Amino acid sequence: MKEEGFDCKPSESAICAVMIYDAAKSQKYAAKMQEEGIFVTGFYYPVVPKGQARIRVQISAAHEHAHLDKCIEAFKKVRKEIEG
Repeated sequence: MKEEGFDCKPSESAICAVMIYDAAKSQKYAAKMQEEGIFVTGFYYPVVPKGQARIRVQISAAHEHAHLDKCIEAFKKVRKEIEG
């Protein structure tokens, strides 16, 4: 994700926060990712500080590399749709 230019918060857990920084945009990302078959959740104020909206992705040992690749491709596609 970082190689593709996404800002991901460092984490030691299974939760990856992909920073979007805009509440409305985080909701658009989440909706479009779900259309792509990727279940993610957009978080924004008051759940996180203002200006720190993000997409929450949870990875588990059940995910295979193909699942992760599909998720990355979906993020890239959605970014292009939303941000041009």
